[in-house]
Amino acid sequence: MINFSAHMKSKLPGVKTTIFTQIGQMANELGAVNLSQGFPNFEVSPELINLVTKAMKEGHNQYAPMQGLLELRQQLSDSFYRDYGLRYDAEDEITITAGGTQAIYTAISTVIHEGDEAIIIEPAFDIYSPGIVINGGIVRPYRLTGDDYKINWSEFKLLITRNTKLIIINTPHNPTSTILSKEDMLKLQDITNNTDIMVLSDEVYEHIVFGGEKHQSVALFPNLAERSFIVGSFSKTFHVTGWKTGFCMAPKALTKEYRKIHQNVVFAGNRPMQTAIAEYMSSPQNMEISPLYEKKRDYFMELMKDSRFRALPSHGSYFQLYKYDEISDEKEMDFVITLLKEHGVAGIPVSYFYSNGYDNKVLRFCFAKTDETLEKAAEILRKV
Repeated sequence: MINFSAHMKSKLPGVKTTIFTQIGQMANELGAVNLSQGFPNFEVSPELINLVTKAMKEGHNQYAPMQGLLELRQQLSDSFYRDYGLRYDAEDEITITAGGTQAIYTAISTVIHEGDEAIIIEPAFDIYSPGIVINGGIVRPYRLTGDDYKINWSEFKLLITRNTKLIIINTPHNPTSTILSKEDMLKLQDITNNTDIMVLSDEVYEHIVFGGEKHQSVALFPNLAERSFIVGSFSKTFHVTGWKTGFCMAPKALTKEYRKIHQNVVFAGNRPMQTAIAEYMSSPQNMEISPLYEKKRDYFMELMKDSRFRALPSHGSYFQLYKYDEISDEKEMDFVITLLKEHGVAGIPVSYFYSNGYDNKVLRFCFAKTDETLEKAAEILRKV
């Protein structure tokens, strides 16, 4: 019998099971309060559930069009126009995907060829680098340090070479909860102007921005928009991460190439979910989720104010970073295990999001949870 495992050459030899799976399993086994993986644990809108049921009963159970349901693409085009005063064409510039992850991987695959370089900003969501490597690309990380996670664009520019083909940005940012400002976007626009560099803008948390700030989509900057793939997630916006329904918006010429990959990866996304979401989006107020999450962020921070953890600013997304340097000298992963096994709370080490394991004694907690869950977690953490 042939030992196939001995003959198979791994495309991702250094990649292990994601930490979200590892910590999630440990949390379940230990009965810990789970603030690790980024998913809400509160109820989905009953209206949206009813709309999915209605779609199924009405027979919307077969393949959606490869590009996605036109009604949903039109609703997205209208929503984007309301939010930003800009319109992407529903027919030729919007593609519905099987979640944000597939949208991101497809965009990377569209751009990156063997030997191409892609710049990512670390700490970075862990799907970016593998997508680049699988396509034969080379990852060039720009590493944020300190507690403010600000980009020094002069330093960033030094990473660009003649082989740079893609820059990946993420705003609001996972895991740091920072947002890119208008000034940041203008700097990026200036850096990429008169180059053939593409931009992949991961904007899945676009509707979760705090303090009256405005989400600065790449679409608001013409010279960025013409070279950019924008990725978003209905699953994040409507608290249904298990539905895996996202989208990619890009100019017509980029979308044409994008769909060549898309149709050979998944062909089409989930039909009844698309039907339901299209109808749900016809009420614009259903997109207004920032107040919900800002209230949860503030409540969690209030619960934690007497703890020895030090909160770092959270400007968007549904994550809150806490520094524990006054509590322990343990490395982040070790401290996460200590919290799990000795105290019963699960978080994620920010060092996981760095390719070099940069350790600043910071943990990420997800506050997209019921008040009861946040109260239980905070009660434990205040005693650490």
